[in-house]
Amino acid sequence: MRWFNKVEQAEIWERPIEGPIGDIEAAHRIREICRAAAGSAEKVGGSADRAGSQKRISDIEKGRRESERYERAARAAMEIAMKVSDDLLRDAAVRQIVELCLAARDTKTARILFRAIQAASIKQAVLTEHPALEEQ
Repeated sequence: MRWFNKVEQAEIWERPIEGPIGDIEAAHRIREICRAAAGSAEKVGGSADRAGSQKRISDIEKGRRESERYERAARAAMEIAMKVSDDLLRDAAVRQIVELCLAARDTKTARILFRAIQAASIKQAVLTEHPALEEQ
């Protein structure tokens, strides 16, 4: 019975990075992390809509796991983004992390990351899609 002996695979953000990586590889890794965590982020964002409804213990536990998964992925992506030396690549990577945060309805983190984007074209593209990020 293979079901019971199933070994959990490590998430992409939990895999060790072999040696130094370049900016392009770091940007690819951030994109992969954001794609892998998108489902968790959407579930976390969707559970915010149902905050007042009755939930079973199993649903609460699943929500907690999804939230932790999203947070670990976002944290790992941010750590990699801080090491990217090319400004434009870093801004593009940060934009992907902002999108991940917005999917989870983590607007506080998304606003902080949005302010870190320096490229005017990327900043304007994010504002066009998400006008709520504009400073108030």
